[in-house]
Amino acid sequence: MSILEELGHCADIPLEIVVELDRKVMTVRDILNLAPGSVIKMRRSAGENIDILAGDALVAFGEIVIIESTMGVRITDFNLQE
Repeated sequence: MSILEELGHCADIPLEIVVELDRKVMTVRDILNLAPGSVIKMRRSAGENIDILAGDALVAFGEIVIIESTMGVRITDFNLQE
């Protein structure tokens, strides 16, 4: 029996997934100077590993990918610790 079959009764419950690409400390002045189209340079780049969380629980690992002009996350492994 697959995990989807085991949890079938819960399969359609919405669950928020959080993917944090990076954090940056900025001054209030810098934040107030932001405008539509502004770019905030971050330290992370394509190919770097990241954590994927559901609630506060680590559920998977991924890597940052760029597809055309869109940034995304490719899941590389699941955290199957019980």
